[in-house]
Amino acid sequence: MPYRIPRSVGGASAIDVSLTNPVAWGLALIVIVVVSWFFYRYFAPDSWREWVGAGVVQAFIIALYAEMYGFPLTIYLLVRFFGLDREYVSTNLWSTLVGFGETGMFVSMLLGYAVAFVGIGLFAQGWRQVYRARQDNRLVTDGLYRYVRHPQYTGLFIALFGEGIIHWPTIFSVGLFPLVIVVFTWLARREERDMINKFGEDYQTYQREVPMFLPQRDHWRDIVTESRSSGDNIEDP
Repeated sequence: MPYRIPRSVGGASAIDVSLTNPVAWGLALIVIVVVSWFFYRYFAPDSWREWVGAGVVQAFIIALYAEMYGFPLTIYLLVRFFGLDREYVSTNLWSTLVGFGETGMFVSMLLGYAVAFVGIGLFAQGWRQVYRARQDNRLVTDGLYRYVRHPQYTGLFIALFGEGIIHWPTIFSVGLFPLVIVVFTWLARREERDMINKFGEDYQTYQREVPMFLPQRDHWRDIVTESRSSGDNIEDP
């Protein structure tokens, strides 16, 4: 688990202790590998454009968990260069800035995980549905695709927002998150051109009727429920 930074440990600053802690860095490496494996299991880059998107997400993952479990660069910069002075200094930015201590860290963790797990469900389930449709060479407009045209990207955005903004915001996660949205919006538009070439008027009609990433307000509950329940009915490839 991430931990509170004490003012000093045996005469050394807590930043130095964090930087040289092999257990923390080992844990960071394990988490990075596991999360990256899950991401690439569902998002398998093929074209150079998809590799660009994957690279941005990979940078987000590495920067986030290296700070969460390894070296708290964001807190270090705030203390060192921006004069942050708090009696309680934690590796968690929300916990430090809001001043709620361990309680603040715990609340941000619960909220962040809740949002992230919703996003993970959408990401995985959206990919499964489009995979099956490609196998059958058909246009998928049912399931999660009734609500948004790219549910797997919607899920990715939600998962990264929950983990990298709500749970554990860092300079890099906050900075990279808008870039992730821009890159995957670009990818989605390129994919839609291919879909129009393949399915013609059918896809253009679908485009006009269904939003790209954000479902209509009264469909949020439906899309979350379906991302959790329909996974049992669709087999992994």
